[in-house]
Amino acid sequence: MKIRAIITGSTGMVGKGVLLECLADPDVESVLVINRSPVGITHDKVKEIILKDFFDLTEIENNLQGYNACFYCLGPISTGMSEKEYARITHDMTLNFAKTLLKLNDEMTFCYVSGAGTDSTETSKMMWARVKGRTENDLLALPFEGAYMFRPAFIQPMKGVKSRTRSYRIFYALTKPLYPILRRFNSFVTNSETVGQAMIMVARTGYHKNVLENSDISEIVLK
Repeated sequence: MKIRAIITGSTGMVGKGVLLECLADPDVESVLVINRSPVGITHDKVKEIILKDFFDLTEIENNLQGYNACFYCLGPISTGMSEKEYARITHDMTLNFAKTLLKLNDEMTFCYVSGAGTDSTETSKMMWARVKGRTENDLLALPFEGAYMFRPAFIQPMKGVKSRTRSYRIFYALTKPLYPILRRFNSFVTNSETVGQAMIMVARTGYHKNVLENSDISEIVLK
């Protein structure tokens, strides 16, 4: 199956990792990246749209047709945000984007990057876990060809990919020498290459779970 993918958040660490894997995979024939700022990658497969307001997709709807996969990697860190503000971006904006794609593409597989610790019961004491749990549940309720929630834990950036958050960049730099040891704990540790490859494989062939924990993400690629 040839994949025609839409990627959001490709200026971030996870999204850029997914984009690089799409460019390397011969089964991915085209990629539309939608960002608030340029990703800085030029490639024959890539078309880029700069979109400042993800709540207003009317002007770009014609550009969203003809795709069969979406890798949604866009999302803020909850630190310093109220639950209302965080939910507006994490839940409301994601659902608006997903519903628009569903309207325009009958055979769409939607892959959403959530995170380890996300609470499907929506009752966690951690605000971000409740909000992401509600986002996952509402995405899974939509009639996509396939919908998969990815819950990676510790992600080691590869191929020169960097986090946009300074504290994360420092942390990743400090832990990089330990990565060969940490990688043995696949229930907690993965990398940006593996996440990207797993998303492509799920878009291509599906998976027996709709919610993929860190160990599932590793298993798909390593098996």
